[in-house]
Amino acid sequence: MIKSTLKLVAAIVLFASCNQYEKAPSGMPYKITHGSGNEKALQQGQYVKLNVEYRLKSKDTVLSSTYGVIPVYFPIDTARLGKYTFTEVILKCRKGDKVDFSLSIDTLVKLNVLQLNNVFKTGDLILGKAEIVNVFTDVNQVDADYKKEQTAEKDREIKAIQDYLTKNKINAVKSPEGVFVVVKEQGDLANKIDSTKQVSVYYKGYTFKGETFDTNIKPNDPNAKPYDVKLGTSSVIPGWEIGLTYFAKGGKGSIYVPAMLAYGPQANGAIKAYENLAFDVEIQDVMMKQVGPAANAIPGAHPQAH
Repeated sequence: MIKSTLKLVAAIVLFASCNQYEKAPSGMPYKITHGSGNEKALQQGQYVKLNVEYRLKSKDTVLSSTYGVIPVYFPIDTARLGKYTFTEVILKCRKGDKVDFSLSIDTLVKLNVLQLNNVFKTGDLILGKAEIVNVFTDVNQVDADYKKEQTAEKDREIKAIQDYLTKNKINAVKSPEGVFVVVKEQGDLANKIDSTKQVSVYYKGYTFKGETFDTNIKPNDPNAKPYDVKLGTSSVIPGWEIGLTYFAKGGKGSIYVPAMLAYGPQANGAIKAYENLAFDVEIQDVMMKQVGPAANAIPGAHPQAH
């Protein structure tokens, strides 16, 4: 009986020691869970493909994650491994390994990485995890793999839009690039939109959850003005460049844009990373492009706004 008890205690102590967090030189707590064990440790000059997720402990909410979308790629450079981040211990990892780590909000503030606000509060923690998906020795391998991931991500987004439209019984035309357009009123076909035109647009941008993130359609505001878009100048997201060409002056309808033709991995406010977007548009005017500076940036329409 005593021997059995001692064996149980020893097993518990061994299990606990295997699951204890270590501390990086910066003081960051971390734990590495090794994969198959058949891979070599990461080395200088290699390129790593990995998934990373950051979660706010107090609210148990995900701040950002690459799981299910395009992973992160970066070169192993021993001179730039970072401080108080999981890359600080990346050379201890191998392909297939997982790293769990914890970041103190107070420490991140001291390091000027972030500022205290209504999300990041003193005493809180960011719980992170990273998983080494693959390792490459040549940048050409990275480029080829990244292109495959881009294609897979775009396919996922297009399928999600198709499912949304089917569920809501919305009939839309799909462009070759994957933008879906609903033309409720095509407008004056003698004055159609193409890459040589400048367009004045009233619009409302919203997520597929129905959350409006930007609009200049304000019925009770006599000062509301349409937004001027110069087609073919990359002044708006690619989804707009494609979708607007389905309309003419006076046209009305909706444009459903895959994230990769909108803001991709960028996120701001109501727009999350890799989020598909929808826009209701009303074409106020169509004219030949005027010579002059590009239109001013606005949230929801300009690729640099987020």
